Amino acid sequence: MEGKVCLVTGANAGIGKETCFVLAEKGAEVVLTARNRQQAEQVRSKIISQTGNPNIHLITADLSSFQDVLKLSEEFRARFDRLDVLINNAGIFLSEYQETNDGFETQWMVNYLAHYVLTRRLLDLLKVSNYARVINVSSNAHLKGRINFEDLNGKTGYRGLQAYAQSKLANVLFTKELSIRQMATGVSSYALHPGVVNTGIGNKNNNSWMSWIWSLGKPFMISPTKGAATTIYLASTANLAGHSGLYFVNSQPHPSSDLSTDSTLASRLWDVSEESVKDYL
Repeated sequence: MEGKVCLVTGANAGIGKETCFVLAEKGAEVVLTARNRQQAEQVRSKIISQTGNPNIHLITADLSSFQDVLKLSEEFRARFDRLDVLINNAGIFLSEYQETNDGFETQWMVNYLAHYVLTRRLLDLLKVSNYARVINVSSNAHLKGRINFEDLNGKTGYRGLQAYAQSKLANVLFTKELSIRQMATGVSSYALHPGVVNTGIGNKNNNSWMSWIWSLGKPFMISPTKGAATTIYLASTANLAGHSGLYFVNSQPHPSSDLSTDSTLASRLWDVSEESVKDYL
């Protein structure tokens, strides 16, 4: 990974943090993105001191704001002339309905739409790389997902797990459609399930019942280091172009849900997403 430029969203904790550490150890130039500047600066300093790699950067951005996504893409473009690996890692789980200032259900926006916009805005920098990869951190929760085009926000009868599953199915569909649309450009895309990882995703912004359930299960979850393994594999393993568009579990191609392989559904989701965020592309 020497000299390769990698951008990682949600880099201040959990899987994202561990991903950045390993990429830095492998010699990559790593750009961390996170909402919390103070926390992310601490992570950045720790990575530099522990790996000896000085090429670690930070761009703060809140993925629940399209204005922040735009500023992130523009700041990246001002500082770099290419992007080798884009890791769309940031994610959120909410047990109760929340809506962003842009009018989207927060899980739908943070887990999927913001990454859709970021990827589209950085595609030209990926295309000039001879190693271009987009890695979307999804989840086996996508197996339960359905895309409700009539109510993508899911505001009526909101169920947090259902909204999460929908966003993670969207990640897989986006991966497959991106692979098809960029087939001739050299940009590869991959989706993955990191495992059930011991992070704070189930504790933050959730009701006490859901937080308690999540905490109860933590002893049975894998560590963030193990959770980052498949992401690292996809970012650093040579000759993966033939696997573009696939879903990975434990660093191996793995069948995804039947819905996720529906090409008509994937194309429709792309078009609907494009229309809903056209002012930010």
